[in-house]
Amino acid sequence: MTNRTTVRLPGDLLTRAKRKAAAEGRTLTSLIEDGLRKVLTEEPKGKAAKRVLPRVSKATGGVFPGVDLTRPSSLQETDDLEYVERLKKGFT
Repeated sequence: MTNRTTVRLPGDLLTRAKRKAAAEGRTLTSLIEDGLRKVLTEEPKGKAAKRVLPRVSKATGGVFPGVDLTRPSSLQETDDLEYVERLKKGFT
């Protein structure tokens, strides 16, 4: 069943659509119908891609031996020791 409706289009767009329909030997209605069908079946543009979550570590173990989490200075000390080791490796 077809229904009648009024569509308001800019003049230049209507002129171009009429020319295209005539060039293809079809009606303006069929051109508009095909265009609407195409737009309605397409996937929405700009749709966010499937979100990829970062991998989660499954490592177990805990804190390094000798590190006391209640003393921030022990964390800094561990960091400093690691930094010194990296420097030593860089100078060999």
